[in-house]
Amino acid sequence: MRTIETSLQDLSYLRIVGVDEAGRGPLAGPVVAAAVQVLPDSFSVEIRDSKRLSPRKRELAYEEILGTCHVGVGLATVSEIDELNILQATFLAMRRALENLPEPPDICLIDGNLEIPSLPWPQRAVVGGDNLSISIAAASIVAKVERDRLMDKYHEIYPVYNFGQNKGYATKEHREMIAKHGRCPLHRDSFKLAGGL
Repeated sequence: MRTIETSLQDLSYLRIVGVDEAGRGPLAGPVVAAAVQVLPDSFSVEIRDSKRLSPRKRELAYEEILGTCHVGVGLATVSEIDELNILQATFLAMRRALENLPEPPDICLIDGNLEIPSLPWPQRAVVGGDNLSISIAAASIVAKVERDRLMDKYHEIYPVYNFGQNKGYATKEHREMIAKHGRCPLHRDSFKLAGGL
């Protein structure tokens, strides 16, 4: 998981930052991005793609990452997703996460096959990066936990949609609740237009 970072360090890059997002696919809620510069040589918990960790392991990893690494978090709101489209909103959230780091990166590792437009720092897109890069894996954990916590708070405001359980994704129950109660301000108009609701 550190091969990419090691090769970049050999090229004299010091502040290597991984970037990932959570929330591109749901029907509701923001998209959240995280940028992480891994500082410790090792962790006491498992750091890997957030989707491969249990919620408890994600929480433990999240706390350790926040306590030992440089972390920036950014999001794009539902209105920004609808205005820009989900891809451009994701890039916006990623730029905000990078801007919220305590120090600017020397190079950014972006999960996926696309680089972030208009980024002032060098970057590399890494397909499957959350399984190949410790920095991107750490970012995937932070983004997932941050977004899940947001959706838990939204659940308290709109309990009928069960956001605490589905996190805004298109479960059968979620779609049934939309059909029964209509949409709330957290539901994305762009998904409605695309036939998602």
